[in-house]
Amino acid sequence: MVVSIVTVCYQAEATLAEAMQSVLAQIPALPEGWRLEYLVVDGASTDGTLAIAQSFPAEHVRVVSEPDEGLYDAMNKGVRLATGDVVGILNADDAYAHDRVLAEVLDALERTGADGAYGDLDYVDGQDPSKVVRRWKAGDYVPGAFRRGWMPPHPTLFLNRRCYADHGLFNVTLRSAADYELMLRMIHRHHIQLTYLPQTLVRMRTGGTSNATWGNRWKAHLQDWQAWRLNGYHPSPWTLLAKPLRKLPQFLTRS
Repeated sequence: MVVSIVTVCYQAEATLAEAMQSVLAQIPALPEGWRLEYLVVDGASTDGTLAIAQSFPAEHVRVVSEPDEGLYDAMNKGVRLATGDVVGILNADDAYAHDRVLAEVLDALERTGADGAYGDLDYVDGQDPSKVVRRWKAGDYVPGAFRRGWMPPHPTLFLNRRCYADHGLFNVTLRSAADYELMLRMIHRHHIQLTYLPQTLVRMRTGGTSNATWGNRWKAHLQDWQAWRLNGYHPSPWTLLAKPLRKLPQFLTRS
């Protein structure tokens, strides 16, 4: 059995090594019968990103470096290259929270027979990753929860590869909402079975483009609306309002 982890990167020399180290640190704890396939997909960086990626042992890491059409195009490339039974995506500025993340995710998937697993996420300071800015406690999925603004933290989501084969990859036309649309399609529309791990799986640096300015937030809001329409739904204004409102408690759970 194989678990494939995909890290996409571009001009990521400041953070890539930490992300890759957190992935490779998972190997000793993998359940019996499982092995790691690690794919690093670089968008033809011109800084030291490629040299960092290639400095890790080739027997553990496959590096692909070529131009792409952005973040989600690179993710699609990585998923297509993946051969594992389970696929996870960890961006170059994120890191797994501890060395048993993959072990516990794979144990949960085998125990429950679910199609996917997810957990909680800590947002950390971009300059000081030891400082937690806010915590995202995802909670158990309840059918229909997307209409109440719920979604799992995408960096913590692991899916059986057949989910991508059956239901498709990221829609690159949606830009910052492509991960939201993929989860809406997989979970709300096609009802894949999920299992929740009530623990922090990923530490994510703050500074994402979708929340950088009010203009970007408005664009992300419109793309969320489009994500629903692409899946044949007509969400109420409350659905899209509830999505950002659900983030407010995250700022109250930093300790």
